Amino acid sequence: MSLRTAAIQHDIVWEDPAANMTHVRPMVESAAGEGARLIVISEMWSTGFTMNATEMAEAPDGPTPTFMHEMAASTGAWIAGSFPERTAGYERPTNRLLLAGPDGEDHRYSKVHPFSYSGEDQHYDAGLDRTTVVEIDGVRVTPTICFDLRFADQYWDMAADTDCYLVPANWPASRSTHWTSLLRARAIENQAYVVGVNRVGSGNGLDYSGDTRIIDPMGEITEAMPGAEETIYADIDPSVVADTRARFPFMLDR
Repeated sequence: MSLRTAAIQHDIVWEDPAANMTHVRPMVESAAGEGARLIVISEMWSTGFTMNATEMAEAPDGPTPTFMHEMAASTGAWIAGSFPERTAGYERPTNRLLLAGPDGEDHRYSKVHPFSYSGEDQHYDAGLDRTTVVEIDGVRVTPTICFDLRFADQYWDMAADTDCYLVPANWPASRSTHWTSLLRARAIENQAYVVGVNRVGSGNGLDYSGDTRIIDPMGEITEAMPGAEETIYADIDPSVVADTRARFPFMLDR
């Protein structure tokens, strides 16, 4: 059984959650109408990649997660994306990914590697748990966020329990080659699907080209047009992961 997955490449209105909810809603509804059971939107999709954490961070039941749960319930699909959250047990907010399920399921992951190059580590605490795995329709889904992509050990450590990695991002166009290369590398080396969802447009002085893609365990790519808002689809099939690992048992040599 496969999991129909949608990756929504979208623009973001800077620090305006209400405007972004209005913008994203029809895209999510359209993806669900096309049969998607898992719909992935970008990192900090409701605010942009803001360092204004004190003002923009929300409670765990704030407007952004509430919207995601409402969309999951109304569409019957799982919704994934991150937002700034005032997370219990942390001194500062975390960059928090929510996987919201249609029956009220709530799974969360805090970004393990804040992007120190932009000062994210000065405003957000690093997540302490990299072992989050959520099973959706028989597919084992492991969430990561943007800069985590540069740290292969995080993906290697979870590979045995993962069929599909999620990577919502705000990855600048100036380093798009790094983004696309690392996404494909994580898929090939872990023999798993990778769903990389990046924003388009401009925010806080940076430009984003998107380059959203879904990559299968052999490195084959379904990709969105750079720079444009677009939704792409792929069927995530755990039997393909198992077959690839059986035919090419490279991970046993690690």
